[in-house]
Amino acid sequence: MRLKELRKKRGISQLKLAMDLNMNQNSVSRYESGAREADYKTLIAIADYFNVSIDYLLERTENPKRN
Repeated sequence: MRLKELRKKRGISQLKLAMDLNMNQNSVSRYESGAREADYKTLIAIADYFNVSIDYLLERTENPKRN
């Protein structure tokens, strides 16, 4: 998942992202490290937050635009 890349590109800490998405920092860390996979609701929230498609977030495409 491109979460870490997107977060760093925006200059956002894991804690800030977690607070904005109403989750804990440990969850963000686990998503970024691959130790945990996000559920559908979380994937949608992250994609909406960064204004990218879920396919881009999951590295299925290089095009970040949402349809």
